[in-house]
Amino acid sequence: MSTPFYVSPQQAMADRAEYARKGIARGRSVVVLQYDNGVVFVAENPSRALHKVSEIYDRIAFAAVGKYNEFENLRIGGVRYADLRGYTYDRDDVTARGLANVYAQTLGTIFSSAGEKPYEVELIVAEVGAGPEDDQIYRLPHDGSIVDEHGSVAVGGNADQISSYLDQRHRDGMTLGEALKLAVESLTRDTNGSERTLTAEQLEVAVLDRTRPQQRKFKRLLGRQLSRLLEEGAGADASDITKDEAEVEEPGSGD
Repeated sequence: MSTPFYVSPQQAMADRAEYARKGIARGRSVVVLQYDNGVVFVAENPSRALHKVSEIYDRIAFAAVGKYNEFENLRIGGVRYADLRGYTYDRDDVTARGLANVYAQTLGTIFSSAGEKPYEVELIVAEVGAGPEDDQIYRLPHDGSIVDEHGSVAVGGNADQISSYLDQRHRDGMTLGEALKLAVESLTRDTNGSERTLTAEQLEVAVLDRTRPQQRKFKRLLGRQLSRLLEEGAGADASDITKDEAEVEEPGSGD
């Protein structure tokens, strides 16, 4: 009878982590930045059907990189959790911190289970507050740990290089135009230092805008509005919205 092949628990966990990191690195990056009126999400994503950024609840949004079917399952689970908690208790009881804890438990259980492969995903959960100091941004790697981020964060692709670029240039009180311009600049930088050009058609952009009169603060920036923001850069702001530029709402939760 042959002796079973032995792998130490430490080596097994290291192999699982390396497997997940390689899968995540193959995805295109997502950048999340705070600006004066909220939080902006910018992803390199030419698809208009498969979203990397979505609404979860009134003030909460979700961004992810990695395998689409895996993070889509997590998104749907997050929407159900938020709707159930808001209906059972109160809408104010649904928070980004609570949602991040739920995701952390799910990812941690899957990562430590020997019966299934780890999820090849990295998540960002953000909540816009009454003021910039109340905004919350949490990053959740594949192993279920939680990282409390401030100012800016990048996941997927060349996340380390992009994060370093953002840390050097992001500042408090940036306008939406300035934050969007910085996010796109960071996404266009390759590992060899060269720069690419990203158009509005290649980007998925959404914001949690604390100034919206509606209860739901999430909205997507599309079409002419996004193109104008990219062209004007620092000179544009979220208030430059005309009536013919329709917003697209996520069916994430009911009012």
